[in-house]
Amino acid sequence: MDRAATKQRRTCRRQRTATAPEPLNAVPGRHPAATAASGPWGAPLTDTPTADAEAPGTATDAPAAPVSGTSPAGPAADAARTHPRTPPSAGRWHLWHLLPTPTGTPFTFCYALVLVATSLYAQLGDPATVSAALRASSTDVAHLTSRPVLALVGSALWVAGGLASPYALGFLVVLTALERRIGGLRTAGVFAFGHVVASLATELPVGIAVWAGHLPETSLHRLDFGISFGLMACVGALAGVLRLPWLRWGLLGVVGLVLLQDLVAYADPLTALGHPLALCLGLATWPLVRRWKARRAAPSYL
Repeated sequence: MDRAATKQRRTCRRQRTATAPEPLNAVPGRHPAATAASGPWGAPLTDTPTADAEAPGTATDAPAAPVSGTSPAGPAADAARTHPRTPPSAGRWHLWHLLPTPTGTPFTFCYALVLVATSLYAQLGDPATVSAALRASSTDVAHLTSRPVLALVGSALWVAGGLASPYALGFLVVLTALERRIGGLRTAGVFAFGHVVASLATELPVGIAVWAGHLPETSLHRLDFGISFGLMACVGALAGVLRLPWLRWGLLGVVGLVLLQDLVAYADPLTALGHPLALCLGLATWPLVRRWKARRAAPSYL
């Protein structure tokens, strides 16, 4: 009987131990001794690492290697570095782009200074000296047969009508715009091409007519100077590199109407015929000037 009572007491003790509540700071599934030194949320109070904690310096502690071709900041940072943002003012058109500058358009700027000097001299200088200088610079038949280079170069140093002439303003705007697109040396080449070819083409028939007896010999000394032939060639070339179609055809339309009026009036036959010829010479350079502009890769505002 004593043996049965003892066995019953042991059974009751096991049952009480199995159903006893765990301490508040105990981690479920672990022995109370394992959490005796734990904090209120189960975190160890000592620096001793647990069995399932990972040792420092393992693969999980190292930062992830960036993908090849990208930076740690991501593709957005790579795109920003490859294509930096331009300032808001870059690429905008300003009024001063119409006028030459010593650094942006050196050819037009220096040439304009020369034309201003000769125009002021023609207006303020001694009339007899000015008349002699103009006659020595004339591209008439007599000078083209005796000293063609001096006549062609000297003729391009004067503005017919002076600084108040529309050719002066047209020179500044047209040559500045063309030089910004194709460069100074190429602009000078277009100007010289129109000036030389148109001058020879208009004076050659005069010489033939005098030789044939249809014109008097005084026609061989006809006074002819100015920048108009070269300017018309630059107008034609500029139209080919303008970005806006309405501006291209509008420029050609306005200039064409002015030249048509000169042809109708026919006050100066050689000039009235030479200007359309020079304009056509500029139009013939479109393939060349467009290739030059593409190589230069300069900003085109208009």
